[in-house]
Amino acid sequence: MSQQKSKKTLINWDLVSVNPNDKNWDWKDLFCFWGVNIQSVIGFSLVTSLYIIYDLNTYIVFLGTIIASLLVYFFSNLIGKPSQKFGLPFVVLLRSSFGFRGAKFFGFIRFLVGIFLFGIQTYFLSKAFGYLIRIVIFYLNPTLLDNEIFLIFFLGMNVIDWSAIIIAILFQIFLFSRGMNFNRKIINFSAIIIYLGMFVFFLFILLSDVKFFSNAFLDILDFRKISITKNLGPLITVTGTIFAYFSIIILSFGDFTRYVKNDSELKKGNLSLILNLIIFSLFALFIVTGADALLKQDTENLSRILTNPTDIIGKLDNLLITNLVLIFIIIASASTNLIANFIPSQYTLVNLSPSSLSIKSASFIIGVIGFFVGIFWLTFLSQIGVLSFIDTFGAFFGPLFGIMISDYYFVKKKNLVNKDIYSLESNGSYFYSGGWHIKGVYSLILGFIFSASTIWNFNLMFLQPFSWIIGAFIAGLTYYLLAKD
Repeated sequence: MSQQKSKKTLINWDLVSVNPNDKNWDWKDLFCFWGVNIQSVIGFSLVTSLYIIYDLNTYIVFLGTIIASLLVYFFSNLIGKPSQKFGLPFVVLLRSSFGFRGAKFFGFIRFLVGIFLFGIQTYFLSKAFGYLIRIVIFYLNPTLLDNEIFLIFFLGMNVIDWSAIIIAILFQIFLFSRGMNFNRKIINFSAIIIYLGMFVFFLFILLSDVKFFSNAFLDILDFRKISITKNLGPLITVTGTIFAYFSIIILSFGDFTRYVKNDSELKKGNLSLILNLIIFSLFALFIVTGADALLKQDTENLSRILTNPTDIIGKLDNLLITNLVLIFIIIASASTNLIANFIPSQYTLVNLSPSSLSIKSASFIIGVIGFFVGIFWLTFLSQIGVLSFIDTFGAFFGPLFGIMISDYYFVKKKNLVNKDIYSLESNGSYFYSGGWHIKGVYSLILGFIFSASTIWNFNLMFLQPFSWIIGAFIAGLTYYLLAKD
């Protein structure tokens, strides 16, 4: 079916409601989706770092993780339902709250954050490719790496690093531009294979000295370390940190739930997030603890404990395990990049120009921009506080969520006029004031002020892990008071 071309249209076959016959996601697909969300180098380092910060107080960190996952479960059900029911992606659903022009503008903010994070993640993905290239070269001829060509650096990278980042970009574009059915296969494959890889890595460490490492594992599971009253502050911090990790993907969760069969599958699938966090965090904790003992690190100096899987394998004298783990890191990093950054960026970019862009063409644009973000990350972008820039724009996400929830559940009463959401007619339900819903804009600005203040106001920085929730509540309540009949 060919799309009708016109200079002005909101209709695009990548954005229209999913046909009920094409809704083929069930709870197992969502299990893999949430698994992939946490299965990254960043996710691994985050979880293990929390355990180390609180002196391996396993139960406090574990409890905080469970509480955070329950919050994510609750909010994901709320935002996922309208997209599941009407088959709409995030940016199209946004038109109901902000008008079609407002949806383009605020959707573009999601694109900016997504594209920057995609480029940064691609840079770190390229490091794994770089390791593999160096291993292959060393295997062929150990002296080759001393060649002068490998000692020439441009933008902090030599010829191997440049080759690696080009491979990383092309690898992702090739895989991610083939549509959601193929993306679903990537997600399901990645989730299962990464858990398998973590299990193999765990067994490798355990079997090195079963008795020694069993004692190390039992030590971190010591029930005598439980003391919630003394660790209430850390518990709250852990909860907020884990929730913040998932806060970006929650907003654009509808990009995936539009393909879910029904509400029952949605709720069961979201519940699997808790199981994923339990499995992943325990594997990560045991791997770090075991590797620390295996490598005979200074356990009295917590800052010396390795929490990055790339750093861990760099210390292991086992070429087979090193290669396998690097492959697992590549799969995990790429698949996480797919669902957290690439797919949301695809939809928001297509929404900017529905008549001229498609998922495939958007993929190439994202790839090009991501490449430049990646090559300038080490020498330029990382030095100018781009993460604060991303956090500031990310302060819009909680308020956006709050307004969308308030609009759908309390103002529109769970009703949407599907044809009007693609209409440019002035009498359409979502045309508002020239394509802008001013009440939504006012509410968003107020919520953003509160969210952003936790980033830039030193006295409020302790609230930063919860800025998303604060912004969502304030913006949602304001919107309801302004927009209700």
